[in-house]
Amino acid sequence: MILQALYEYYDRKEEIHTPEGFEKEELDFIILLKKDGTFVDLLNMRENNRGRQYLLPKAVIRTAAPNPNLLWDKHEYIFGLSKETDNKKMDKARKCNHKFIEKINNLPAEIKCDDGVKAVTSFYKKNQIVKIRKHPLWDECSKIYGWLSFQLEDDANIIPMREAIRKYQKSEFLAGKTDSDKKAKPIEWACLVTGKKRVIARLHTELRLHGSDKNVKIVAFQKNSGFDSYKKEQAFNAPISIQAESAYSTALKYLINSPTNHVLSSDITIVFWAEKRSTAFDLENNFQWYITHPKDDSDRGVQAIKALYEAVESGKLPLDEGNRFYVLGLSPNAARISIRFWKVGTVKDFAERIKQHFDDLDIIKADYEKPYCTLNELLASISIETKDFRKPSAVYYKGKFYDVPPNLAEAVIRSILNGTPYPDTILHQCFRRIRAEIARKDKNGKLMQNVSRPRAAILKAYFNRINRINNHNKKEIPMALDPEYDDVGYVLGRLFALLEKIQEQSAKPNRLNSTIRERYYGSFSSSPAVVMQSLMNLKNHHLKKLNSGLRNWYENKLAEVLNLLDAKKIPAHLRLDQQAKFAVGYYHQRIHKDKKENTIN
Repeated sequence: MILQALYEYYDRKEEIHTPEGFEKEELDFIILLKKDGTFVDLLNMRENNRGRQYLLPKAVIRTAAPNPNLLWDKHEYIFGLSKETDNKKMDKARKCNHKFIEKINNLPAEIKCDDGVKAVTSFYKKNQIVKIRKHPLWDECSKIYGWLSFQLEDDANIIPMREAIRKYQKSEFLAGKTDSDKKAKPIEWACLVTGKKRVIARLHTELRLHGSDKNVKIVAFQKNSGFDSYKKEQAFNAPISIQAESAYSTALKYLINSPTNHVLSSDITIVFWAEKRSTAFDLENNFQWYITHPKDDSDRGVQAIKALYEAVESGKLPLDEGNRFYVLGLSPNAARISIRFWKVGTVKDFAERIKQHFDDLDIIKADYEKPYCTLNELLASISIETKDFRKPSAVYYKGKFYDVPPNLAEAVIRSILNGTPYPDTILHQCFRRIRAEIARKDKNGKLMQNVSRPRAAILKAYFNRINRINNHNKKEIPMALDPEYDDVGYVLGRLFALLEKIQEQSAKPNRLNSTIRERYYGSFSSSPAVVMQSLMNLKNHHLKKLNSGLRNWYENKLAEVLNLLDAKKIPAHLRLDQQAKFAVGYYHQRIHKDKKENTIN
């Protein structure tokens, strides 16, 4: 199903089509030659730290043994040089270079007559590598260790794209010939993707995922390991034609590197695409901004979410009811790409579920905050800050990397796309971070807000979604301060916030080094009856320091809150859902702006 969807995407996306046997790849440097093979110049093709894209013969699929590409490759194949200086690496680089030259020398006679191929052959015979190492760009070239190829000085095309080479490469590709497995004979069979009888791909293309230090495959087969059946070894056990393999791998490579069709969350690379371009609502172009906000345009994500709401509320989505949308989550593994999730649905279904996700998260905010929290913002709020950005579990947010608990991002994305309850992991991790940061201070010495907006939103969304999906018929946790919401946990949270505000007001104009939050938040949010009297005694002490107007205002507010509680029935312990409502009530009361309070103060 995944390969068929990628194959169909390749068919639809004409701009990524390539001639059979070729692919688009970036070249960092080009070696300019005369027709007699004399070195002329070393050209730097890089712009903004990226090489220039060329159409090149399809890269070979490498195993342990050296296997060169046709007339283009990396330093060890082109120059016989390794970026590491130990003897084993240097010896391997020399073997790679020998194989590269051998592959050119073994080309058919009519191909070796081509001026470009003759120039490359003469280049090695004359040992022109010595001249290249004296070039001013050599140091830069050797440090980058990128992709290189050759070009004749009076030719517009690079040598691998000369007409003779193009015809030869196409014929070799369609015949299913490969240097990586010379013993395997090309076999024709019905392709699982297209249904057509074609030559079957023996090996599948390797791809590089973000966060991985090596190339891996999405389709890989073991040999002689008990997986073969009916004498169908390796890839012939699940036959995919070389044309279908080239199409799906080209499509997936494009999606992974596309700035609009992939997004990173924790250790997952999420790629997504629509079956066809939408005329009503472009979910494909907006999807990534539901996961993360763009670094260079913070308003772009807000606009994408607003467009989602407008599309749902205006009735545009039913027009695209038959347009399927695909979401594929990938992460690197030791042997091959690991498929974390694969979701297929209509644009309408996904749009409505994503909107419901943002509805569930909706909670009152400070004036300076953005109206919506993306997935990466939620993950960052309940994760540990880390300096090791190389960790695959690290999520980048506001210039920092955060360690995300294993599988959390995957579980949350699944719940969003399926419209199911959020995972229990996100609830427990949220509580863990709130309690861990009760006494933490930022770099300016100011106490951190342990119940921040993203955390309060998570707690609200978690329980409201469970109640709604499981039909518990319980009153939902409100979006903003609700003076009539009488859940004991929520009311106690409001009470604790008021007591903390009274303490802060009594200390003005001085800043407190600590408040009752550091000492009592954990115990009062879990066992309120134990510390209730101590907090009331402290409250009386702090109220004496306030002016009469402010003191009377706070006493009235406390009376309003306490009237919602029956002092004799304050629980000895709060359940987990009540502790979540405690945190939300605390957050609501802390962020709530009362005009009368500001006037008196």
